[in-house]
Amino acid sequence: MIKIASQLYGESTRRTILDYALIITGAFILAAGFVFFINPYNIVPGGVYGIGIVVHHLVPAIPVGTFGLVLNVPLTLLGIKILGARFGLKTVIGMVLTTVFMDGLTYFIGENDPLGLANDLLLSCVFGGIVIGFGLGLIFRAKATSGGSDIVAMIFAKFTKISVGQLLIIVDSIIVLIGLLVFKDWKIPLYSWIVIFITGKVIDITIDGLNYERALVIVSDKHALIKDKILNTLERGGTYLNGEGMYSGNEKRVIFTVVTRREVSALQAMIKNIDPTAFMAVMETSEIIGEGFKSIEEKSA
Repeated sequence: MIKIASQLYGESTRRTILDYALIITGAFILAAGFVFFINPYNIVPGGVYGIGIVVHHLVPAIPVGTFGLVLNVPLTLLGIKILGARFGLKTVIGMVLTTVFMDGLTYFIGENDPLGLANDLLLSCVFGGIVIGFGLGLIFRAKATSGGSDIVAMIFAKFTKISVGQLLIIVDSIIVLIGLLVFKDWKIPLYSWIVIFITGKVIDITIDGLNYERALVIVSDKHALIKDKILNTLERGGTYLNGEGMYSGNEKRVIFTVVTRREVSALQAMIKNIDPTAFMAVMETSEIIGEGFKSIEEKSA
């Protein structure tokens, strides 16, 4: 019992250290994305830092990071009161570090086109979205949140039937339109929505990873031969499902299996030779957990 408790304590300690390392790294990368690619060009990619960019333009003495933190503090307290203490210390540390890194980098690097991208804002938006998304993804992997518009969306979702994702788009879009009113330039919201889109995609990739697996559903009267190819040629497993043809009413043996993207073509060629009339559905997967792929321990680590 003591040994098990010691192992659990050790795993918990390592998980905690890893989480805070992810938060520190993610906060720095997030701040760098804003300082190098977003803030100097008055792009407004939603969130409290988007509002901070607008306010900094109107009142240059107010730093973007500091204003973001000023907004985040009451939003976090309101979120805890309405939604419960789901944010915790990790989120608070992430918000504070992002502000420190953002304003610190701005102080040392300046705001006057640090990478010389003033004439290529599209490139700035693309790389800004990638860097910010990666930083946020690391913070989310540590079970923390970025605060700001995330909390606003969660609060409205509690009292409406609109999903958090849809509300987040709405909230960020309103902030983008505020940028349009202040900067009076139609290119600002267009570039800003590019950043928002890329950021969301990179967050998903950072959290879930690049997935090269495909799930297949195969229906064929020659299922035994196809099974042999899957097991012995591809050295993959699978599951038999019992089905019934909707039109014929005949019983069917349905094969469900998961292979890599490169193996899909090979399996399709094998099935074509075995049964050209076979039915096969190939589906993208967001994540595969189990033998031969990512283990449940790796997922929960």
